[in-house]
Amino acid sequence: MKLESNGILIGLRPIGERDCVAMIFTREYGMLHGVMRGAVVAKKNRALVAQVGLATWNARLESQLGAFHWESSENLSAHLIGDIRTLSCMNAMFALIDTLLPERESYTNLYDMTLSMLRDMSPENAMDKYLEWEMGLLRELGYALDLSRCSGCGKKDDLQFLSPKTGRAVCGDCAAPYTNKLYKLPVTLDTTMRFISGVCNQQGVNVPPARAYLLRM
Repeated sequence: MKLESNGILIGLRPIGERDCVAMIFTREYGMLHGVMRGAVVAKKNRALVAQVGLATWNARLESQLGAFHWESSENLSAHLIGDIRTLSCMNAMFALIDTLLPERESYTNLYDMTLSMLRDMSPENAMDKYLEWEMGLLRELGYALDLSRCSGCGKKDDLQFLSPKTGRAVCGDCAAPYTNKLYKLPVTLDTTMRFISGVCNQQGVNVPPARAYLLRM
């Protein structure tokens, strides 16, 4: 079995003295895991996290881990690793992708958003860009936040709260009897963290430490 797609290298885990298990988020096939031979000792064309390139995944059987051939074309981490905010956002993003996305399911919109974020993120806009990306992740996973109108009466002004059950905005009047059960607007990283925690609980996994770290910044 052979799969080939452009992708983002989001993680490397050494196995033995020479090889790594690579985690690559591809445009056509979503998350792929596979062995990258010689990745630990490579001196030329060394695989690095946040590279973009062409990933070719091969396995005799679909159920096997498989192996990667990786041809990088661009390293998107160079302008991110020098600042704690951009580096932390990149780490959180990659950790959530690897933790929450199922293997070999395409998330084309999320891939494009991730690529755009890596290219456009700066120390000045990192947190705002990340929050926008994380809301996009929730939307792709079926937890879209609707901030356009009140879920109770439909009006578009005085939106002060967010329902944790529906992810929809609630105006001040409709929220009055339930304010202790609702999240305050505007949406913050603390708000999306609550939804991320819920998704992790449903999937039986822990929130990645890299994402929890953002709340301490």
